Amino acid sequence: MTSRRRPGSLLRNLTFVIACLSPFVQAQSHETSAPSEAAVQQRANTLLHHMTTDEKIGQLTQLFYQYFPDTVSFEERIRKGQVGSFLFITDPVAINHLQHVAVEESRMHIPLLIGFDVIHGFRTTFPVPLALASSWDPSLIEHVQTVAAHEASAAGVRWAFTPMVDIARDPRWGRIVEGAGEDPYLDAAVTRAQVRGLQGPYLGSPEHVLACVKHFAAYGAADGGRDYDSSYVSEDLLRNVYFPPFHAAIDAGVGSVMSAYMDLNDVPASGNTFLLQQVLRKEWGFSGFVVSDAFAVQDLTTHGFASDPQEATYRAFSAGVNMDMGSKTYLANLGNLIEDKKLSTAQLDNMVRPVLEAKIRLGLFEHPYVDVAQTEAVLKAPESRALARLAAQRTAVLLRNESHTLPLSKSLSSLALIGPLANVQKPLQGPWSFAGEPKDVVTILQGLRNKLPASTRIEYAQGTDLKREYQNDDNTGSDAEIEKAVQTAMHADATVLVLGELDDMSGEAASRSSLDLAGRQQRLLEAVAATGKPLVLVLVNGRPLNISWAAAHVSTILDVWYPGIEGGNAVADLLFGDANPGGKLTFSWPRSEDQIPIYYAHNLTHVPETSKDFVSRYWDGPSSPLYPFGYGLNYTSFAISNLKLSHRQVGAGERVEASVDVENTGSKAGDEVVQLYIHQRSGSASRPVRQLKGFRRITLAPGGKTTLSFALGKDELSYWSPSTQAWVEEPAEFDVWVGEDSTASLHDTFTVHP
Repeated sequence: MTSRRRPGSLLRNLTFVIACLSPFVQAQSHETSAPSEAAVQQRANTLLHHMTTDEKIGQLTQLFYQYFPDTVSFEERIRKGQVGSFLFITDPVAINHLQHVAVEESRMHIPLLIGFDVIHGFRTTFPVPLALASSWDPSLIEHVQTVAAHEASAAGVRWAFTPMVDIARDPRWGRIVEGAGEDPYLDAAVTRAQVRGLQGPYLGSPEHVLACVKHFAAYGAADGGRDYDSSYVSEDLLRNVYFPPFHAAIDAGVGSVMSAYMDLNDVPASGNTFLLQQVLRKEWGFSGFVVSDAFAVQDLTTHGFASDPQEATYRAFSAGVNMDMGSKTYLANLGNLIEDKKLSTAQLDNMVRPVLEAKIRLGLFEHPYVDVAQTEAVLKAPESRALARLAAQRTAVLLRNESHTLPLSKSLSSLALIGPLANVQKPLQGPWSFAGEPKDVVTILQGLRNKLPASTRIEYAQGTDLKREYQNDDNTGSDAEIEKAVQTAMHADATVLVLGELDDMSGEAASRSSLDLAGRQQRLLEAVAATGKPLVLVLVNGRPLNISWAAAHVSTILDVWYPGIEGGNAVADLLFGDANPGGKLTFSWPRSEDQIPIYYAHNLTHVPETSKDFVSRYWDGPSSPLYPFGYGLNYTSFAISNLKLSHRQVGAGERVEASVDVENTGSKAGDEVVQLYIHQRSGSASRPVRQLKGFRRITLAPGGKTTLSFALGKDELSYWSPSTQAWVEEPAEFDVWVGEDSTASLHDTFTVHP
């Protein structure tokens, strides 16, 4: 039976609601501007003043909408104020229902914050983050995340658990696919673009969402690339390599941060006061809220960092984790800690306040519901698919085109399409595409059929069953499958062979001990290459793979990553020259896992690579990568010349402008990513041989020429010195290189004086 409220209670409640609303409404007279900071704070404080301890704890509790059973219904928990956020719910009808319970049936009428892993799109799946970073195009990345935010918010999801900005220098780590690679400068640029795209001009911008930068910090440095394992990282590496992308997110105004799972230098990240208090809040001034990764608060006991759930609650809360994701550990234990005065009410208010402020800024109190009638139109907007196709074109990296096999001619009479990933849908989406519809994905086979005239004979052969081999750890498939593929190639003018990884072979809990082509793919590759027919190897993957044999025996290799919903059409565009690949690698591509870790920004050694006495670090093989950081070809050629520096000598804090001329010397229009690297020759610490400090992606027509300029100032020339335990810009001589990748040879120098 529904209980009735007495008129006096209703009047008091209405008076309270008006008191909460009035300063906010006065400050936000229209939806296109952000409320004042004072109005947000006043409203949050008014709410806190009227909330019980249990209701405050509820705001720090996030529950999974599915997967994990609960003894209490979601509606009942909402009515009692025991939950402030849900994740893994994307049905707008169900979201509206839960919001109705929160807004209309709970005592405080506080709306819910609905979160979801909007990693590389919502319904429209775009190329995976590693691919998007390979575009070296922040404007494209911002546009992609703007569309993702629009779709998510149209479904009622107002909080995206992205961007993931963990530096990854070990590609065995499965979550390399979710980040931007090995370099902090590039990662920071990609991070800023993602935050701008997701949140818009300000937090609460219409059709945008709250972003959540993760996982703080050094999660990507796990021992052996094994997901969840401990990370041991010196403070100078933390500050110079692993922190900068997170700091960039804070500077861009990101509203939330997710703590990480692993131990960092023996202290779990979700209970790490150095990370969450000293660095994040005191040094960087972060004023948003921190959410744990799933069950990370509870698992402080698993780490041995806490003896029981109550101590785990105390340690995570004291370290600075505002919201407990999934485990209900705060819900069960915070009240007792407050009652026993181990934690104070003031501390609780300080933890709840930024959560309430986020909900206020997002406009959830005024607009808790979504217009379900409009949701599908947003999710199926044709312009979103067009952007997905463009993104897949611009993220592809051409690794090899020795015989100029690409682009293929549309006048081919026959084409063989071979491989276990040539006619699949879901794998092209990549991991973390839960809201996408696999049936909407264009396969590579379909893309080729869409591209070529009906008179072109396209013969398809799977060659090997990668899914069966991967799931059953069985590489004993029938040779008949490979023989059929060989015969298919023999009877065609050219062959496109599509190999790589299934979508669940990369991502969380998907680390690998080997980078070899899984299953019988290597055997298929060698058999098809032996036909001698023109061959294009297309890679679908979320990490660098061991393609050393292919790099020596296959003249043409195109990496399209997990290209997303329009992957098949984009691949066809690239293969036949309607799009020109211009992506660049965001990591150093190892020859095999034996070289790991390998990255370009290493320090000088006793006998550096530039020495006349240098020999490989390994006596049984080269120590250089297969492809360097920043590498990528296209269908035309560029000349980068005339490097000029505005000053040969500058004082500390002054800027140097570096300019170069760039010319398209080929016969096709194309893109080039011009990259600038520096090296500090001496100082209070050894400095990397090269560091990326500027880049620009440009498009030029044949014969086109332009001049680019890059600024080098305090931000680019400073670093955190382990000798002085501080950020320094030191007097020194600096090398500058500009070119097409991290091996650029165009060079000059300048000096910084005290």
